[in-house]
Amino acid sequence: MSSQHQKYRFHEVMQDQRTSALQKYQDTVIGQRGLLPLLRHELLTLLLGPLPGLLGLGLRRFFYPALFGAAGKNPVFGHHLALRGPHRIFLGDNVMLDEHVFLSFRGEAEQSICLGSNVLIGRYSQVRARGGEILLADNVSIGAFCYLGTASQLIVGEHSLFGGNCYIGGIQHDFSDPGRPIAEQPLVDRGGIVIGRDVWIGAHAVVNDGVRIGDGAVVGANAVVTKDIPPFAIVAGVPAKVIGSRQTDNQ
Repeated sequence: MSSQHQKYRFHEVMQDQRTSALQKYQDTVIGQRGLLPLLRHELLTLLLGPLPGLLGLGLRRFFYPALFGAAGKNPVFGHHLALRGPHRIFLGDNVMLDEHVFLSFRGEAEQSICLGSNVLIGRYSQVRARGGEILLADNVSIGAFCYLGTASQLIVGEHSLFGGNCYIGGIQHDFSDPGRPIAEQPLVDRGGIVIGRDVWIGAHAVVNDGVRIGDGAVVGANAVVTKDIPPFAIVAGVPAKVIGSRQTDNQ
């Protein structure tokens, strides 16, 4: 069941007359105030962020973990990463963030984005939590140009794969009041998204908020998932429908 709520609202933060431009920058980009976090973020992203090649990879591997809440062993940071609120983003071992990846956390102190070990985020992909939490378990692989977003929760089980250009979740606005701009209406929470382990989501697929996808399921390319998918089902189409199963009588 969906519900309306007032979560983190970017426009309200930016229009707050009680805070300075510097404080707004710290709140929306760095995610915390203070001179040390500001200098660390600015210096590292300015000097090392655009640096290509082996030198850039080596320097970012050594210095960039200081930007995050925690980072495990052997991280790989591509050039031109965009980070928002990185102190609430936690990385396991062997995480690879490809070129131009965008990770954004905006929310409460007890919330976070957590990437497990051996997680790959493909180039130009976005992982964005706005007043919610995102958990990608171990060995999750996200293709290029994907978008994963939530205002409540987004959980992906281990060994799941996403083809390029997938759109998972997102921020949903209520639009029931035609006399009020949609951007000013409450966000609608349909319960977030839970994707099981060993799920394969094909290229250009869309998964709507409120959906649960069972372990071992396969979502065909260009499918639009609007309702729950049982374990090991194969679905395709708009809206997605079950067209087969990975299980057989011999299994």
